[in-house]
Order: sequence, then structure tokens, then C-alpha cells
Amino acid sequence: MSCFFTLGIETSCDDTGAAVLSGEREVASELLSSQIKDHAPFGGVVPEFAARKHLENILPIVDAALRMAKITGPRLGLIAVTRGPGLMGSLLAGTETAFALAQAWDVPVIGVNHLEGHLFAPLLDSDLRPPFLSLIVSGGHTEIIKVEAFGHYTLLGATRDDAAGEAYDKAARMMGLGYPGGPEIDRLAHGGDPCAFEFPIPLKNTGKIEFSFSGLKTALLWQINKLKNSSESLPLADLSASFQMAVTEALIAKVALAVRQTGIKDVSVSGGVAANSALRASLTDERRRWRAHLPRVSRCTDNAAMIAMAGRNAFMRHSDNGGRTPFAPFAPDPSLALS
Repeated sequence: MSCFFTLGIETSCDDTGAAVLSGEREVASELLSSQIKDHAPFGGVVPEFAARKHLENILPIVDAALRMAKITGPRLGLIAVTRGPGLMGSLLAGTETAFALAQAWDVPVIGVNHLEGHLFAPLLDSDLRPPFLSLIVSGGHTEIIKVEAFGHYTLLGATRDDAAGEAYDKAARMMGLGYPGGPEIDRLAHGGDPCAFEFPIPLKNTGKIEFSFSGLKTALLWQINKLKNSSESLPLADLSASFQMAVTEALIAKVALAVRQTGIKDVSVSGGVAANSALRASLTDERRRWRAHLPRVSRCTDNAAMIAMAGRNAFMRHSDNGGRTPFAPFAPDPSLALS
């Protein structure tokens, strides 16, 4: 199937992505238009604004991806597009474009769960196969999934409140840092002492695979207010390093618990927070009792290559079973569950 080309389209939030996949995992082209600078003045993503930017960017991005891959639309074997979860306006921009292109080029189209896309991100550079555990840790999700087979997933545990990436952004806002907060905290943490402040490690010693970051954010806020009340300038590097260590330890503790409970020792990690240097170092520490599989940093955040690979995999699974109708209609779903 080396000549089977898949066009991936990703518009779940504020990044417009297009990629062409040759065969199972060879990335022929990959482009991403980020809206970070557009949303930075607002301190977060503005949904309506994001949808409008997608409409501006998507066709030029798709056209450029096809040109880079040196193919034309009718030569595609499949179009894979993010169906959900995500922002409704953003999802509509991607799915409606995919349907229009599929009709114009007479190419099958398939909707992809955004979380399944993240699950496939490390596999673009790895021959990992089920069973394995998947830690998805981003601005909207923090959960551990047991991958029994492609298409068969069991949620082992998720966050009770904020996702880890959301906690990073809110922590950065408390410290007067820019948006997005995660990269800035990671940068500052390199020059700080992770033991300067003793922040709680949420749910570290419970017997459940679950996360919570609201208490950690509150502890950070109290510490910031205490420093301000004493007329001290904020030691941003130390605060960042200490906060980052607490988040990392909370994530690592639950990965370790999942490995013990399932006996599965291959762990894939994806999502924007998977780009965090402290988390990557801790996950791949040679003393760990698991093998960590991480995507390259550029593919930790939302991208179209992972959507293309997940879509192709699902299409081939259903084609082998005589299942999915190529043009079966589907609607974007902001709350789409991974099943």
C-alpha cells in the first residue's frame, strides 16, 4: 500500500493542519498554521475567531500540502478529518471542507476522533503495536487509555477537573506570564530550583488512576499572594520549576500505577504537554519500569499527520471487514467520546 495517499485535515481548536501520508506512516508533507499570536492578546482561544481563521487558512494549507507531496487531489485514496472533540465552529470548518473536496475529487472521507489521532502521534515514528498504554496530556485532556487493539480502547482514568495543559496556562496567568503558559513555564524552570517551594502532588498515593490539578493551582496562588504580601518580587524561575515538578510527579505516579495494574510496559505519550522537557526526561528515565514512546516535539501538539494515520488505520480496518461506506455522512461532535 505504499502508493495509498491519505490527506489529513486537523481543525479541532486553533491550529489549521494539513498533511499527506504515503502508505501507513511515511509523511510526504506536513503543514500547520498556528493562531497563537492571534489569540495571545485575549489570554486564550476565542472560538468564533478561531473558526474564522480556519476558513481563511484551510484551502491554502491543503493546496500547499498537496503540492509539497507532489500529488493531486484525485490521486488520494482517502481524506481523514477531525470530527471531534473540539470547538464546534472549528470542527465545522474542517469537516465541511473535507466533504466538499471528497465530492469534487471522488475520494472517500472518514471522520477521526481527535483523541485517537493523539494516540497515533507517537506511532508515526515507532513500530509500537497493541497492547499498550496511552497517556494523552494536553490543554483539554489528561487521561490514560488502555489500547487493547486499534479501535478497542478502555479509559483507565482521567482528570477530575482541569487538564494538565489548562493548569499550566492558568498558573502562567497567575505569575503574569504570556500565553500559552506551558512553554514559558518550561523555559523558566530550567533556571529554577524545583525544591524551592513544596507544592502538593495531587492524588499521588491514591489507588485510583485519576488526576486533579485544582488544588495545586490553589497552592500556587496562595504562595504567590504570600510573596506579594511580604513585598518580595516573585521568583518566577523557582515557582515555575516547583510547579512543573509537582505536575510531572502527579502524571508519573499514575503512569506507574497503570503499569502495575495492567502489567503492560509499553507507554505512549502524546498531547501538547508531552513536549514538556521535564515530563519527557522523567518518562524516559532508564530506571522506569516501562518503555516510553514519545512523538517528536513538533507532533505533540495538534497536527494533521496523526489524523491521517489514525484515519487510514480505521479505514483499512473497516475495509477489511467489508464495513464502512466511503461517503457515509457524519456530523462534527464537540463532545465525541473515544470508543
